[in-house]
Amino acid sequence: MEVAVVKRENNRGNKRDRQGRGKPKGRAVDAGVLGDIQTLLGNAPRRRDLLIEHLHKIQDKFGHISAAHITALAREMKLAMTEVFEVASFYHHFDIVKEGGTPPPALTVRVCDSLSCELGGANPLLTELKRVLGDGVRVIPAPCVGRCEQAPVVVVGQNPVANASAGSVRALVAANKTSCAPGKYIGYAAYRKQGGYHIAAECLTGKRDAETLIKTMEHSGLRGLGGAGFPAGRKWRIVRGEKGPRVMAVNIDEGEPGTFKDRYYLERDPHRFLEGMIVAAWTVQISEVYIYLRDEYAGVRAILEKELRALQKNPPCPLPPIFLRRGAGAYICGEESAMIESIEGKRGMPRLRPPYVAQVGLFGYPTLEHNMETLFWVREILEKGADWFASHGRNGRKGLRSFSVSGRVQKPGVHVAPAGITVKELIAEYCGGMLPGHEFYAYLPGGASGGILPATMGDIPLDFDTLNQYGCFIGSAAVIILSDKDKASAAARNIMKFFAEESCGQCTPCRVGTAKALNLMEQPNWDQGLLEELSGAMADASICGLGQAAPNPIRCVMKYFPKEVQ
Repeated sequence: MEVAVVKRENNRGNKRDRQGRGKPKGRAVDAGVLGDIQTLLGNAPRRRDLLIEHLHKIQDKFGHISAAHITALAREMKLAMTEVFEVASFYHHFDIVKEGGTPPPALTVRVCDSLSCELGGANPLLTELKRVLGDGVRVIPAPCVGRCEQAPVVVVGQNPVANASAGSVRALVAANKTSCAPGKYIGYAAYRKQGGYHIAAECLTGKRDAETLIKTMEHSGLRGLGGAGFPAGRKWRIVRGEKGPRVMAVNIDEGEPGTFKDRYYLERDPHRFLEGMIVAAWTVQISEVYIYLRDEYAGVRAILEKELRALQKNPPCPLPPIFLRRGAGAYICGEESAMIESIEGKRGMPRLRPPYVAQVGLFGYPTLEHNMETLFWVREILEKGADWFASHGRNGRKGLRSFSVSGRVQKPGVHVAPAGITVKELIAEYCGGMLPGHEFYAYLPGGASGGILPATMGDIPLDFDTLNQYGCFIGSAAVIILSDKDKASAAARNIMKFFAEESCGQCTPCRVGTAKALNLMEQPNWDQGLLEELSGAMADASICGLGQAAPNPIRCVMKYFPKEVQ
């Protein structure tokens, strides 16, 4: 493992601080609150990249972040108050209370209102919960929480309630069950007994060489499974060719509505992912690894914290430094450069490219960025060979895909199926068919961003590059099934509402375009000419994939479901 040291900004001992001009100006610091913050942070470093981690500590402890907390944290970290406030106010899960304001109730109940949960009855459930839970509990709608197969989902504190009803939620609130307890999974000792980490150990002891590993990954055809689909082996080769030190960022933000495969695997077999991560880090000669996990996955966070401690306490081989970072509720941080900004303790604003993160990424170093599931397949590919993985597939495609299926099917969930399978085959062979009384009407092949197609186009192979000509893409393979009880136009409105709320606001085409599109889509008859003009501006001029993909559902509805919008 490469020994080059990654340097990060410390905010201490710099020239500005020594001259006495690094202290926050303006609002006076409350000595008592400052003492609380110092006690809360303890011996943790006060580095700039840990700002979001420290904000989480305040939110967890006090249930909100007050103006006095922001002032004290800014003083303790030697940051401007505006820097702390702009970061804290960017993320949904930080409750900012202005001076003189009233803190929120001690308990927040979040009702997911994204598409799969809306199909499952989230809107009337939200209304009912506001009525039955009373004033002492805050009940709010929330964007996708990554449990679409369990729709509708309600989160009581940090405790997700699957297939929620007003009665089940009310019972949890009354019992004060607000924390998430992990279920059964394969722990470190059991994973080792099953042969786990033998490949990682072989790499670190010289029994395997990096070039052979890279060639195996290239030959397997494994592509990035977070949505972009960049060949994994080629990415390893590119980043390894950059001058060190190099770092690694693992993206487990998984905020795309309809997607939950990463959570599913981590709740069951976390070390398979961790071993793949270590093998990739060794192959590319990574100095430090950062795992970015969405904040909605409290149970997964508990698992990873526990299992990382077990791994580091009794390592099977030398390990790179591994850091687990916690998101704070921002869909945009699924975009790789926005995630990197967030890891650095900033707002999750996508970067302009070039340079690409493989060249200038986290802390300015060449960065190997991977989705969790991509790394989850590494061990099995290296054990069984590239030909094993490539031998799967249908309709001329190669490999396996983890489809997150939700909506109007009898067996929603994660289904591992051959790449290139059609949605009709997926429903019939893996999902137990449609729900009783429902007929297949339409589907979203790639989550909220991937467009909407009618059932008559259900014979298209589901894989990278097969859907582009139809104005769609597979993305993270989040398949949402609609029936004759649903409307594609209503699904598109739900999606556009999500995009409008989740736009980071950095670029005008996305910030203004999504909001304007939503207003137009709420009309009985769509102004299709104006919507198409707006879609072109968003697709052509937005900085990142959120704005660029936001027009997909609009265009699909106008093209394939014209009767719904006339």
